[in-house]
Amino acid sequence: MESPFAALHPYWRMEYIAGPREPRSARPFTDLPRLGDDRAALIVHRSPQSYLMLNRFPYNPGHLLVIPFREVDDLEALSPEESADLMAEITFGKRLLREVMKPDAFNIGFNLGRPSGGSIDHLHAHLVPRWVGDTNFMPVLGNTRILPESLDATWAKLSDAARALAGGAA
Repeated sequence: MESPFAALHPYWRMEYIAGPREPRSARPFTDLPRLGDDRAALIVHRSPQSYLMLNRFPYNPGHLLVIPFREVDDLEALSPEESADLMAEITFGKRLLREVMKPDAFNIGFNLGRPSGGSIDHLHAHLVPRWVGDTNFMPVLGNTRILPESLDATWAKLSDAARALAGGAA
């Protein structure tokens, strides 16, 4: 008897599952900006003291992380200049997503400490674009997210738009 459930066949996942693993950095948010390859690091914009990068495990297309360059674990550890720069970068990221992704709303927040869901001790904000009806049964039943665009394609759109919004100095 055939199952009444449709099967998903994301054949591209096998390459990820079976492929070689690079050693994970204990300090990815400090190491990634030093790579010298913003596309590989998924960094779409840099300000003097913080940067925007695509989340490698996004909740929605365009999910950005806003991260200070200096490694700190709490908002209170930021200098006044770093705090102002981080907030300006959050605002810039929201404007960027509004222009490029055209969301209906946003979730913006921090996970401070491991019990809050923070998996990395380097302070970072999540900037998640939301659309009416963007939640469906897949995350609930299948523990699977459906993303209509690759991270590389999203990176290209956002980084190009970031340069334009920042006046060519991204």
